[in-house]
Amino acid sequence: MSQESNDLSALTYEEAYAKLEQILQSLESGDLPLEDALALYEQGAKLAALCATKLDEAELRVRQWQPGDETAPFDDWQNS
Repeated sequence: MSQESNDLSALTYEEAYAKLEQILQSLESGDLPLEDALALYEQGAKLAALCATKLDEAELRVRQWQPGDETAPFDDWQNS
């Protein structure tokens, strides 16, 4: 596993999401050389996958707390 992968896996969801937002802003500016844009795109794809994985893991944890391993919409849960 590369050093970059180890660094990314140590990020919290919030940290990874913030980095992803920064990358998107940089890419949307259109002021980057092609190679820099490609490198940022690659890093952004890794961060997006990391965020998705962390959200999936959180959903699994929530499902463990719910009867029947089902989730309920947040509004329904909040009003009960």
